Amino acid sequence: MRKLTFLFLAAALTACTTVKAPLSLRVVQSEMARNPEASYIDGLEGKLKWNYTTGLELKAMLDVQDVIPGSDRESLLSYADAWYDAIIDSAGTIYKYKKSNYSLDHVCPGRTLFQLLDLTGKEKYRVAMDTLYSQLQSQPRTPEGGFWHKKIYPEQMWLDGLYMGQPFYAEYTARYVTDSLQREANFQDIVHQFTLVYDKTLDPDTGLLRHAWDSSHSMFWCNEETGQSDHAWGRALGWYAMALVDVIEILPDGEGKDSLVGILNTLYNVLPLYADAKTGMWFQVLDQPYREGNYLEATCSAMFTYAWLKGCRLGVLGNLDGAKQSYLSMLDTFVTEEEGLVNLNQCCEVAGLGGKDNRRGDYDYYINERVRANDPKGIGPLIWAALEYEKL
Repeated sequence: MRKLTFLFLAAALTACTTVKAPLSLRVVQSEMARNPEASYIDGLEGKLKWNYTTGLELKAMLDVQDVIPGSDRESLLSYADAWYDAIIDSAGTIYKYKKSNYSLDHVCPGRTLFQLLDLTGKEKYRVAMDTLYSQLQSQPRTPEGGFWHKKIYPEQMWLDGLYMGQPFYAEYTARYVTDSLQREANFQDIVHQFTLVYDKTLDPDTGLLRHAWDSSHSMFWCNEETGQSDHAWGRALGWYAMALVDVIEILPDGEGKDSLVGILNTLYNVLPLYADAKTGMWFQVLDQPYREGNYLEATCSAMFTYAWLKGCRLGVLGNLDGAKQSYLSMLDTFVTEEEGLVNLNQCCEVAGLGGKDNRRGDYDYYINERVRANDPKGIGPLIWAALEYEKL
């Protein structure tokens, strides 16, 4: 019944908007049509799973509410809230969540709960957020104070993890931590996570950040001297760039915020040097442009574009004309519309290091991971980039 309900909502949402509806809304309409329930996002086929990909896309969808008519906002809220309401029980317990796994990926879907609590008043969402904050308070750390990416990846910081944990950490602190000393300590800790991983993953030859760093220098995929993985993977740095602008928006003014703004500007001085000369888009393996087998990749390109546009709006990045051109080039390169549905093509489905598949993070590994359309890790940033462009 719920599946049929959301099919109706998606159809109604489409019918109530004009042909010239903004792209952000048309992407949401398309996703609701493809996935009549949020439990179908990312190939889950109706199964409930507390995962960052679904949470990320639902947050992007909810962000579109501000630019559409009231009746359609209710449809979007119902779509997003149904998933969270089903996966978080009346006591605020998250379905199959285990704090003891210490996975930063499991913090990320908690970001949407701030909006849902505001919009629905369901106190169980606050309880769930408290649980996720408690995880961060005891998250295992490297000797240098960096959060482990997951318990199963000891002593490792991945660029991905900065997006998974830090925006939630910052917003929770800004909203709910009232003790001034604890607030200051949290904000300093957040800044430290960014600066530490920047220093430890920086490739001085390119100015790009490599995918990950092993503090113990013992993993089979890392350089024995630096602890770094082999390459700068596009989406990993895309996660980091998005995390920077989202956290900069929240942090109070001061030295910590200024240091993150400095990192953001340094990155955007370097990134254009590694973009494709013809399209302005970015490659799957950033530090190997034009190498045989490398390809222009949609998720990282959407992430870099979103962070650039938002950074310009916040007044912490320059070259708005370049950001606007990046957005238009992204549409030309990756976005198509077929049978009324917007598609984002050429998305890397997944990439990581170590684990049960012994992923080495070498060049051949990255270019041979599966590529597909409409991956939520690209759809979310596409929606956010469109919203930023539509605000201009």
